[in-house]
Amino acid sequence: MSEIDLDIQKTAPKNDAENLSERCALLGIEWLEKAPETEQEAVTLIEPDIAVRLRIVPLSRENGTLTIAMADPLDVTASDEIGTIVGLSIERVGVAADAFGDLMRATYGTTAARMAESLAAESGMSASSDLEHNLDAIEAGDIHRMAEEPTLINLVNLLLLEAIQSRTSDVHVEPFEAELKVKYRIDGILAEQSPPPKHLQPALIGRIKIMAGMNIAERYIPQDGHITLRFEGRKVDIRVSTVPTLYGESIVMRILDKSSIQLELKSLGMDQEHRSTMDQLISKPHGLVLVTGPTGSGKTTSLYACLSKLYDPRKKIITIEDPVEYELGGINQIPVNPKRGLTFATGLRAMLRQDPDVIFVGETRDAETIDIVIRSALTGHLVFSTLHTNDALSSIGRMIDMGAEPYLAASVLEGILAQRLGRRLCPHCTEWVPLSEDLEHRLTEQEREQLAGRMPMAHGCEECRNRGYFGRLGFFELIRVNSTLRTAIAENGSMGDLKTALPNDFRNMRDDGMAKVARGETSIDEVLRATQDVDDN
Repeated sequence: MSEIDLDIQKTAPKNDAENLSERCALLGIEWLEKAPETEQEAVTLIEPDIAVRLRIVPLSRENGTLTIAMADPLDVTASDEIGTIVGLSIERVGVAADAFGDLMRATYGTTAARMAESLAAESGMSASSDLEHNLDAIEAGDIHRMAEEPTLINLVNLLLLEAIQSRTSDVHVEPFEAELKVKYRIDGILAEQSPPPKHLQPALIGRIKIMAGMNIAERYIPQDGHITLRFEGRKVDIRVSTVPTLYGESIVMRILDKSSIQLELKSLGMDQEHRSTMDQLISKPHGLVLVTGPTGSGKTTSLYACLSKLYDPRKKIITIEDPVEYELGGINQIPVNPKRGLTFATGLRAMLRQDPDVIFVGETRDAETIDIVIRSALTGHLVFSTLHTNDALSSIGRMIDMGAEPYLAASVLEGILAQRLGRRLCPHCTEWVPLSEDLEHRLTEQEREQLAGRMPMAHGCEECRNRGYFGRLGFFELIRVNSTLRTAIAENGSMGDLKTALPNDFRNMRDDGMAKVARGETSIDEVLRATQDVDDN
């Protein structure tokens, strides 16, 4: 599929900040490091989609001159276009990149919502139109025509643009009887956005399906698609899924922005002790390393970080994934394709004929796959894979439930990492406050002593958009399989036997999370929310 440019957004300025400010000084153009104030009268002179596309923000109008803030004040073409549109003289002001981003968000933060309202008004459809109640009556040709309207194209582009800029991982478009909801998942939490009018639903969903290469005429079966965008000079992949619901198709777009992913265990929140153990595990010549946790807990990202660290041109590394989320340089990645007969099991068999040193299996989900995984580890390969279990120890029972012989599982298992994701407190507005009574009774005596009667709390600031959180970090528990635990596994020991065989220095996810609270990295609420289902206390 060809790449789509977000043409509402120019690429980043060619000149770096220092060169821009110096050249502006030479040309007599004012340069600002902080976002300036805007006048509403000036802002209304330029349509939001034009302002975003040209990377300008109108500031003020006085005596026939419009002053505009620009990300690249040397972009004469953009300033000339603005002058032609408004019929006024243009005075340029340069603004530093971060400040300009804040200014753009403050001025056009609801651009998509404004455009949706404008489009609704132009469409001439009333809220009581039969269209709202009879969406099935619209022909595919009509949807295609509406979806190709330039303003609607910009509306969808702006939805994606705002999502990428706000670090959204998933965009949800949900149809209901009287409204069409749009939600962004930011740092793991869904945030509802200003909704487009209901009667734009067919065109909006049709446009997304066209971009994703889906069949817009088919509205009654689930479909999967893929969008590749160019945004600020970098490639952004979007995985699209549709399912038919009572009031139309629900769409989820997962944004896979490689530039935003940190493929280092330290940046994922793993402490030095756990990183040292992981280094020992991935340096093994053969064996099986499992990463467990529910969907969305960051398992694949952790394994990508391990593979990136493990990469060596002298080693053959092959992965099989469903789907391939991020492209890793120098690593052979195979996407699962069940429709063509390429499952995890069949792909694994083929991979073993490729003479690999390291194998990554995206998910071990059946008896056939677990059998091949174990035999691959037995025959001199280092194998990484994931399981859906609540904690690290549960994965041993899960392997045996899928048909693995206990003595074989014991012989190949080298390590098990379990994890959850929690939100990271904003470092710019975090402060220490007394431990609240409603949280104190939910902590163990040891945890209360660890916090010494205080806890970190973020009140929200401009940096985190008043959310109090910025980004996510992992809560981990890591088991390195020693001889005692290996014996307990081989003997098909109970969960109690396995717990008794754990190393003395083992820490569960809650312990790891509370240590991060004590360092001011996250909040108690986040640890309790993320780890309550694996906490024995």
